[in-house]
Amino acid sequence: MLNSIISIINTTLMYSAPLVFGAMGGVLSECSGVINVGIEGMMTFGAFVGAGVGFYSQNPWFGLLAGGLAGALLAILHAIACVTFKADQTISGMALNFIGPGLALFLCRLFFNDMTMTDRVPNKLPKVFGSVDITVLIALLVTILLWFFLYKTKFGLRIRSVGENPAAADTLGINVSKVRYASVIMSGLLAGLGGSSMTLAVISQFTPTAISGQGFIALAAVIFGKWTPHGAYGACLLFAFAQALAVILGGGKIDVPSEILNMLPYVLTIIVLVLFVGKSMAPKANGKPYRKGTR
Repeated sequence: MLNSIISIINTTLMYSAPLVFGAMGGVLSECSGVINVGIEGMMTFGAFVGAGVGFYSQNPWFGLLAGGLAGALLAILHAIACVTFKADQTISGMALNFIGPGLALFLCRLFFNDMTMTDRVPNKLPKVFGSVDITVLIALLVTILLWFFLYKTKFGLRIRSVGENPAAADTLGINVSKVRYASVIMSGLLAGLGGSSMTLAVISQFTPTAISGQGFIALAAVIFGKWTPHGAYGACLLFAFAQALAVILGGGKIDVPSEILNMLPYVLTIIVLVLFVGKSMAPKANGKPYRKGTR
């Protein structure tokens, strides 16, 4: 019994790290007023780049960093479309959800003559305390630092003010475009880290389904967590628990079709959104392009 509980906890923490990185990216971007639906695409591209750089460098830490930078690269495209050209933020994000996986598969075929990188990823990132992935601790640290940054620093106050009332922030001398650019790019960096942590710490390989809905689950965690780092972190643990339960129960211990077990995280996501989306209050300017001089 005790071993089963420990196994569930370890598996929950393992699957929570990629979600936490993606959710923290979503919190940061949306607190500045830019919806980032493209987290899924950024995570997928980061997953491939992380695995690829890890393979060629034989250093998973280089791979982790490269995955983050890959996500930031896609985020620049999102920032240009949404901040500079005032494009629809949801459509821009959905476009990245096609661009990210498409680029990942194209480059995977180009460099590895295949759509997968099975057995081509170096040793996983190290574990701490015997069985806990180090990405779990990094994700927790990122959550704490993001909370401190948003609520205890003047820069965090600027981000939140731009997300609530960009016109008022503009009159105080805050450059709305620069704040949103920085927030979106950092959002992509965190999403990319989430993707690379999946391929370098969880599954140790890249496949087209390495990030299968994780970005959308991270977005649900942002909403469930009421656009706060600590709330989103708790939501990620809940969704990761459902995923861990599906994995452990799918090990043959109960006679339930694997398809039903694999549905658990996504069913829970839908239930959470239905029950809580109407009760969560997003930043007032979230999703609204800012045009200087407008009120």
